[in-house]
Amino acid sequence: MLIAHKIALDPTNRQRTYFARAAGTARFAYNWALGEWKRQAAARKDDPSLPGPSDAGLRRQLNGLKREQFPWMFDVTKCAAQEAVIDLGTAFRAFFEKRGRYPRFKKKGIHDSFCAANEAGTFRCDGQRIKLPVIGWVRMREAVRFSGRLKRVTVSREADRWHASVMVETDDIKAVAQPVATVGVDLGVTTLATLSDGTEVPGPKPHTALLKRLRRASRALSRKRRGSRNAEKARRRLARLHARIGHIRKDALHKLTTGLARTYRRIGIEDLNVRGMARNRRLARSIMDASFFEFRRQLDYKARFYGATVVVADRFFPSSKTCSCCGSVKAELALSQRTYTCDDCGYEAGRDHNAARNLERLAASFAVSACGEERSGAERKPRVKRASKKQEPDSKNAA
Repeated sequence: MLIAHKIALDPTNRQRTYFARAAGTARFAYNWALGEWKRQAAARKDDPSLPGPSDAGLRRQLNGLKREQFPWMFDVTKCAAQEAVIDLGTAFRAFFEKRGRYPRFKKKGIHDSFCAANEAGTFRCDGQRIKLPVIGWVRMREAVRFSGRLKRVTVSREADRWHASVMVETDDIKAVAQPVATVGVDLGVTTLATLSDGTEVPGPKPHTALLKRLRRASRALSRKRRGSRNAEKARRRLARLHARIGHIRKDALHKLTTGLARTYRRIGIEDLNVRGMARNRRLARSIMDASFFEFRRQLDYKARFYGATVVVADRFFPSSKTCSCCGSVKAELALSQRTYTCDDCGYEAGRDHNAARNLERLAASFAVSACGEERSGAERKPRVKRASKKQEPDSKNAA
């Protein structure tokens, strides 16, 4: 399997300067290739006999031009420009397959990064250091945790710190034997996650906790003269604070999702409409601070790593309105009602706990058919379900 390990770097001033130049070269190559892609696509629309744009053709075109028009590209590794054009081709393929948006031009200072593929020993790691092309050995804060073949490295800047994301092809992560069969997880604003067994996992709420410092840093930046050194210092201070908020949030989500994937065989969650929930102006900040989408993204890939199964309830599945004791469904349930009381059987429980129990029941009803197709009773079925192929050998071809 392929897994990326992101490690903080400890570069010298000379290495920091090189990283900034390489990231600028990668950004220029990406923007040049995007503009050329649009020009060639428009020309092909007028004349269908012309070939369509491709990342391979753009790389060859850039290699023929850069010695005369862009000689400063030779100051950094050739991988910076080449991999940027390859990333543009990947972005366009994702757009054509409806897996992403149309590529946009990159701006300086926003997601600065450059990549290098490990072809013929382009880079290598040795303990707490990594050897990058042209610049040589760079110190890392820790060694790569996984053993295997190094495939690709992405050097990126977050606030004023540089990181190296090393992609490794490894077999170190194995499936584990989860001790508990099923669990339901209900995400919330007050409590990050409520499990069906009654466990409540409080969220760190880093944005709320550091909001006062964030506002003060934003005011300080707005009062500085643009282009001055003090403005640059204030901008870095604000960027470090935003990075700290993100790190606290990701740390809590990583610990929660790893514990769930290693403890439970089947995990029931909801398909939340986060964009629609964020339209509530009273709860938008708290919803985005909890990062529900990141929780599901981490849980999905960690479940594949450790052999767990994530059962996603339909977006219209009434987990909060359904009584987890008798199964009756309420017609209306206001968001302010934090305690669920069943009108039929009198069952009373916390709103989130009741929803988590319903999600656990959904995960328990999850089954795999004889043909290996996953199905769940409470999820919405597609209109047309393709029939499975015969698994028995064909009598005509049998010996």
